[in-house]
Amino acid sequence: MTEAAERIEHLRAEIRRHDYLYHVLDAPEITDEAYDAMMRELRALEAANPDLVTPDSPTQRVTSSAVAGQFAPVRHPSTLLSLDNAFEPDELREFGARIARSIDAPGEYVVEYKIDGLSVAVTYEDGVLVRGATRGDGTTGEDVTGNLRAVRAIPLRLREPLPGRFTVRGEVFMPFSTFNRLNAAREAEGLTVFANPRNAAAGGVRQVDPRATAERGLSAFFYDILEASAQPPSQWVLLATLRELGLPVEPHAKPFNDIEAVVEALPAWRQDREHLPFGTDGIVVKLDDRASQRELGATSKAPRWAIAYQFPAEKGRTRVRRIWASVGRTGVLTPMADVEPVQVSGVTISNVSLHNEDYVRDKDVRAGDQVWIQRAGEVIPELVEVDVAARDGREIPFAMPDRCPVCGAEVVRLEGEAAHRCQNPACPAQVQGFIQHFASRGAMDIAGLGPKLVVRLLEAGLIRDPADIYSLTLESLTGLERMAEKSARNLLAQIEASKRRPLPAVVLALGIRYVGERVAEVLAEHYGSLDGIMAASEDELRDVPEIGDKIAAAVAEHFRRPEVERLVGKLRTAGVDFGQAVVRTTSGALAGQTFVITGTLASMSRSEAESRLKALGARVTSSVSSSTGTLIAGDRAGSKLATAERLGVPVLDEGGFQALLAKAAQAEGAPAPAGETEN
Repeated sequence: MTEAAERIEHLRAEIRRHDYLYHVLDAPEITDEAYDAMMRELRALEAANPDLVTPDSPTQRVTSSAVAGQFAPVRHPSTLLSLDNAFEPDELREFGARIARSIDAPGEYVVEYKIDGLSVAVTYEDGVLVRGATRGDGTTGEDVTGNLRAVRAIPLRLREPLPGRFTVRGEVFMPFSTFNRLNAAREAEGLTVFANPRNAAAGGVRQVDPRATAERGLSAFFYDILEASAQPPSQWVLLATLRELGLPVEPHAKPFNDIEAVVEALPAWRQDREHLPFGTDGIVVKLDDRASQRELGATSKAPRWAIAYQFPAEKGRTRVRRIWASVGRTGVLTPMADVEPVQVSGVTISNVSLHNEDYVRDKDVRAGDQVWIQRAGEVIPELVEVDVAARDGREIPFAMPDRCPVCGAEVVRLEGEAAHRCQNPACPAQVQGFIQHFASRGAMDIAGLGPKLVVRLLEAGLIRDPADIYSLTLESLTGLERMAEKSARNLLAQIEASKRRPLPAVVLALGIRYVGERVAEVLAEHYGSLDGIMAASEDELRDVPEIGDKIAAAVAEHFRRPEVERLVGKLRTAGVDFGQAVVRTTSGALAGQTFVITGTLASMSRSEAESRLKALGARVTSSVSSSTGTLIAGDRAGSKLATAERLGVPVLDEGGFQALLAKAAQAEGAPAPAGETEN
């Protein structure tokens, strides 16, 4: 075997191992940057040695730009049944009693969360993925092999080379974090938002272009074996078998001795649901013994040995007081419903986005309506239903204004877009939104420059664009009403620190359409300087990995605008650093460790803390899970601290964090930063 072939096989094995650690065990050992570096090296080696490319290589997840024609029908090896439902604890008890009478034994059970996604069947031959299909009518589904290959949680090769055909059933879903980011981006771009993660996942699986599926950030859990040379003896062993083969399973699954134990645990399942990163509307209760499952059989619709217990929907009823149009930083007008305050899932909701005119029309929501509100993804308030029967004739329909409610400029809806846009780039609402975006955490990270202060600065005429932030002085700030000298000095210190933000943050801060954090990182790493990005043509941008036609056109068009050129010039004059992109560290004293930061740190900003950790090789994520290594808790730490304590995640206060940084710097042979000492 040649040196290149050996290296390719080594990289493939390592990437598969890390996929298993991340998606199945929820215990990543390396940073995302280190993983991406291995993928880049593998792609380069395969490009230089095309004869060594194999269909199950991790680089071959997305192998074509389009799927020809319609999705072909696929007949499943066995019927993919649905489930009967239980809505009350007594219905679960009756389910258990029926099973006990049928098998003449009380029966043990396995319980898993019911995933709110799209059911699929995936087939492997001799351990290699050869086909993926949707459930369809249960007997025949659609061939979506190319798209399921693009879901990173689904292995292209099993960890054990099983002989013959092996078909498993699972659920493809979209995590809440991905769903919320996707909808926020679509709303800013004037596109129709997804109603829920399930719709987004289902649409992702049925994309014509597998690359679009890959961009959806989908995941998957598996829970049944439809076809195999040998079947596990129990449901619990089945889940363990799937996990050992590299197929992710729902991580909260638990065995129970009898149905009464399941009933007693219902409150805990429902409470823990609030902390899940994926959507669920209940649990699935399955008889554990597989021989008894086969003995019980199924009706034409559902197995007799399993049942879904549906959690009561958490909704709140309220009244729409008025509907108005909000203007965002991109000029998009978003209908907003002010509602009488209502508690839903422990949160008081007083306003709800209605997304766009089509959404308002489809829901037929009017000012004065009685409506039901829920929290989509347990985060975003969503209007789910209008009580039309409660109308008394005084309700007022909403119409999108043809003039901007802020500046009076013309409002236009372009063909093919769901959004109406104000056509005035100098609209105060757009300027305000742009400045708030510029100062936001992922961008220039000027924490003290919140929305209310931005409005006060604009009204006082102290700023007109983001570059004017750097012209603020102690005298001008303390001249504002309710601005104390200490607050002014703190803000000026944050503004000065923002001049040294890394290039990806600066690119994000410029508010380029379609450019989020990931695309900003890609552009910064590829070109190395803002000047390089600004000078790139649309064709050159299109050749950058992960940059498609739409993004390339948007970036090129953005930097052709005279007002953008003027803004960049003002920022440069103000001393904002447009230097090289941050070099990603894939090794270091904290390599392989995962951190989450919450609360306020007195010694540094949160972004600086993240940069320090990443420079030492650590991975920094935004949410606490069982795979989190350490939580850094500053003042006013909130729900993340409670979650960490519940999961047993180690917690460091700011003093402990400083000691950790000092020890890590010492381990790397570097002096500890000023003010940091070893405990």
